[in-house]
Amino acid sequence: MLYRLFGFVPGKHSKRIEVMAGITTFLTMAYILAVNPGIFSALADQGMDTKAVFTTTALAAIIGTLVMAVYAKKPFGLAPGMGLNAFFVFTVCLGMGYSWQFALTAILLEGILFIILTLTKVRTAIVKAIPSTLKNAIGAGIGLYIAFIGLKSAGIVVSSEATSVTLGNFADTAVILSLICLALTSILVVLNVKGGMLIGILATTIIGIPMGITQFNGIIDMPPSIEPIFCQFEWDRIFTPDMIIIIFTFLFIDMFDTIGTVVGVSVKAGMVDEKGNVDRIEKIFMADAVATTAGACLGTSTTTTYIESAAGVAEGGRTGLTAFVITLCFALSLFFAPLFLAIPSSATGPVLVIVGVMMASSIKNIEWGNYSEAIPAFLTMMLMPLTYSISDGIMIGMISYVVINACTAKFSKISPMLWVLAILFIIRYVMNNFIG
Repeated sequence: MLYRLFGFVPGKHSKRIEVMAGITTFLTMAYILAVNPGIFSALADQGMDTKAVFTTTALAAIIGTLVMAVYAKKPFGLAPGMGLNAFFVFTVCLGMGYSWQFALTAILLEGILFIILTLTKVRTAIVKAIPSTLKNAIGAGIGLYIAFIGLKSAGIVVSSEATSVTLGNFADTAVILSLICLALTSILVVLNVKGGMLIGILATTIIGIPMGITQFNGIIDMPPSIEPIFCQFEWDRIFTPDMIIIIFTFLFIDMFDTIGTVVGVSVKAGMVDEKGNVDRIEKIFMADAVATTAGACLGTSTTTTYIESAAGVAEGGRTGLTAFVITLCFALSLFFAPLFLAIPSSATGPVLVIVGVMMASSIKNIEWGNYSEAIPAFLTMMLMPLTYSISDGIMIGMISYVVINACTAKFSKISPMLWVLAILFIIRYVMNNFIG
């Protein structure tokens, strides 16, 4: 039954490892349950019910990850995407002046377009068009990106007006707890303790209680109703130029964030063939597309595959059983939100740093002596953390790959799809100027 449902093969896979991997991934991405409603609270004056957003966030994650578990049979978790929710709120609604209902309509249309692109295998063709060097760079770049997210979340790295970023205050109690977590979890990983990252998260949460960092505000609560934001669409301005630009922007960010996550994590997990192709990638993309469409109906921004899935993969998760455990955890979180949200960022941020180390290993496969390969790869890797965007790293990396190889007469390295993508990416950046 486990094989039919989740692709779990007895003897090859371990139920204990899959369960531990699922819990680990959930704990590293559970922050979205608090962060997403917080971002949408900026639209409270426009009638966006932030309590309903909490429930919707969990439900979107449940639907998307369940489809991933049963249909794609892969160990990836899905939830409303960070960055995409900020674009929804601060650019489309507060910046351009559109209602949140209009923005949800754009998400719905994007989801439907994603389903069409997946059924026609356009998204798969895009993945196959990415050169192997860039695929390795994507994996390493995501490692740098997720480590940077972890360091910021842990307070070890903070913003600075003078230098953009700098070290945090090591006298701060939360930062001290983060350093304890980083040291403890690193030791467990070095000693090859199974479930080491999960043990590190839970141990740090407990240590944080006497330090005043871990705060419990109850255990059980009923989930708020989603009625105020359910299927709230606005159809009267869908043929405007702004709507086209908004859908185009959502489409590109979501598409290449997902591609980057799936390719990067799959390469690290060894879930690719000798040509670097990801097994069942059409089904992975379909799960992502269905989740986005369902999320729009529920009342939240684009739902996407989470890079934090790398935490569970690093623990040994390889099948849909890992994703199913993530689904169950999100279902439980509907009723145990105060308990789950008590896990501090000091307990999850350092774990992402270690995951970043594990993912960065693909850097060794890049042809550093061949600058036509190395320069685009380096740009891909560096721009992900520096722009805080997986998609920007991929798009600029691919543009540079085409430009450098075309200008040095290495046309055989550039496939027709790669030419099309580079042109589309340039158009995307030109269009982006019109929305600020």
